[in-house]
Amino acid sequence: MTSVAIAYHSGYGHTAVLASAVERGALEAGATVHLINVETITDAQWELLDNADAIVFGSPTYMGTASSAFHKFAEDSSKRWFTHSWKDKFAAGFTNSGSKSGDKLNTLQFFTVLAAQHGMHWVNPGLHPGWNTSEASEHDINRLGFFLGAAAQSNNDEGPDQVHKADIATAEHLGRRVAETAEVFTRVAA
Repeated sequence: MTSVAIAYHSGYGHTAVLASAVERGALEAGATVHLINVETITDAQWELLDNADAIVFGSPTYMGTASSAFHKFAEDSSKRWFTHSWKDKFAAGFTNSGSKSGDKLNTLQFFTVLAAQHGMHWVNPGLHPGWNTSEASEHDINRLGFFLGAAAQSNNDEGPDQVHKADIATAEHLGRRVAETAEVFTRVAA
């Protein structure tokens, strides 16, 4: 069975909602899934990451990049870089910010560089952008039109229970795609 680990940080709970959505999508695809809050990561959870077929990175976008807690996790992952522990695993990412753009692309690019440094293979959502015609709607999947990962927008004055349903659906899609991609390659390699 394919194993997907979701390494995420959530400052106010919105990104945790997305992490749970990625988890649901991967579970629907038949994967074993481990949610790992990088702010409280344990040695056992580092081992889960080391043994996973895919790792999905998630963080809110603060001041144009991932949160400081996620940056600390990324720096701590250098021990894995030295031993190539994550080489040839699959990777993907998701983020959230208060603005429609909110410099989320920079956070997703940070994740892709982290994955590349580890020798991982990046999985994108594989979706066309939504909400970009006069007949489209903010309820379209990938409503914000990101190609590198799943991106969400949450109003600063609303809690995690108000994360947009289309953004949740986009995160679920990403979880399924990562699990399905890892499953195909795991089966071929066996």
